[in-house]
Amino acid sequence: MVVEHRAAHGSKPAPTSTPKKRRALPGLLSLALIATTVLAVIWGALEHFEYPPRLAGPYVERRSLGHNALIKSIGATTQTLLMKADRGEPVAHSAYPAWAGARADSRPLASGARSPAERDVMVGSNRELTHAIDTAEPGDVITIAPGTYRIKGSNSIQVRRPGRPDAPISVRAAAPGAVTLELEMLEGFHVHAPYWLFENLTIIGVCKNHSACEHAFHVVGEGHHFVARNNTIIDFNAHFKVNGAHAHFPDHGRIEWNSLVNSSPRSTDNPVTVIDIVAASDWSITDNLIADFIKDGGDQTSYGVFAKGAGERTRMERNVVLCEFRFAGRQGRRVGMSFGGGGSNSSACRDGRCIVEQAGGVMDANLIAYCADQGIYLNKAATSTITHNSLIDTGGINVRFPESSADVSGNLVDGVIVARDGGLLRAEDNIVTANAWLYLGRHPVRDLMANWAALDLAWQTEPPRRSHAAGSKQDLCGT
Repeated sequence: MVVEHRAAHGSKPAPTSTPKKRRALPGLLSLALIATTVLAVIWGALEHFEYPPRLAGPYVERRSLGHNALIKSIGATTQTLLMKADRGEPVAHSAYPAWAGARADSRPLASGARSPAERDVMVGSNRELTHAIDTAEPGDVITIAPGTYRIKGSNSIQVRRPGRPDAPISVRAAAPGAVTLELEMLEGFHVHAPYWLFENLTIIGVCKNHSACEHAFHVVGEGHHFVARNNTIIDFNAHFKVNGAHAHFPDHGRIEWNSLVNSSPRSTDNPVTVIDIVAASDWSITDNLIADFIKDGGDQTSYGVFAKGAGERTRMERNVVLCEFRFAGRQGRRVGMSFGGGGSNSSACRDGRCIVEQAGGVMDANLIAYCADQGIYLNKAATSTITHNSLIDTGGINVRFPESSADVSGNLVDGVIVARDGGLLRAEDNIVTANAWLYLGRHPVRDLMANWAALDLAWQTEPPRRSHAAGSKQDLCGT
């Protein structure tokens, strides 16, 4: 008994693995806690970071330039990795979607019946066309005979004769595709008279030097109530340029159901913006295809459409904006739609100051895709309304500067929605992607669609619904 007692109380117990496990467990928990904390800090930092990878990558690469070869190599590698995470492999498409832009059938007039003042004027040559425009009376319908017309020279086609609200002047083809105007001139139609309508035309800029084909239409001064409908316009730096002149402003314009594209990147240092509206108010940009506005020269920054210069109440609705569709992987920055653009010189502004670049603008039910920069950019744009837009493969929505304020609701954004530099953003009921996911190469919004890269946007699952009823008159698909 004595021996047993000493063995029980005086000797050391046989070693076991249990104490080691107990000691190891707190260490593993500590490491897991540290790792979780680090990941949470990185995630939070990326979420508060204002730049998606497609903008951060080029910035890193630019900052590495001018340093030694190792730093430049790190900058280039970082840029490649971030762009791949955000954008995936570049895909060049062969044909524009048939469901966007100009139609094979003429679009019906909003007012329906013909005006009793209409007079049919048939033309079949360049000379007859310019004469008909120079001598036009309210209500004239100038119909160009089918064919291809090459128009060139140092002067644009001057549109000086005014129409009337009840009797606009029309220049048209009887059917879409029947008439092609090949313009080898700086500007095509220089419109500085009110109530003109251009429809069903195919207009192509054929200048070998891209800086020599600036605008298909330049609408200025008294050219209010201008309408361009169901045209196909190709190869210009700014297919439509709109601005004031002599204290007059071409308000109440409409650009609708047009296909506005370029057949190659624009080799120019001049501005490249497909629809460029400065200082005009109450314009409606609806149901257009706007694509491939790539600027190869200068700052390599281009826009699909913007309105700026202290104008008001511009509406952009149901447009399809494809920044890089047939030409993928190009250098440069392309912005889909903007109120404010890159800003205006005060001398070009409606109020002479440009306290705000645009007020009361609306973007509704647009599809914006394949943009190397922001899908929607608001620069000093007050009281903007951004609703029901779908953004795929863009830098998202950016509301910038204290002058900007925006209600952003019901949008589907494959990216982020941010306010920068004091911008005021009221966002609700949007579907967005966390910025941190973009840096990890995850895109849950794209996964909602059958094949976003091929522009097959059929829903893979039940379509996402708004949490409450709200306001588009008609969505992009016409429902």
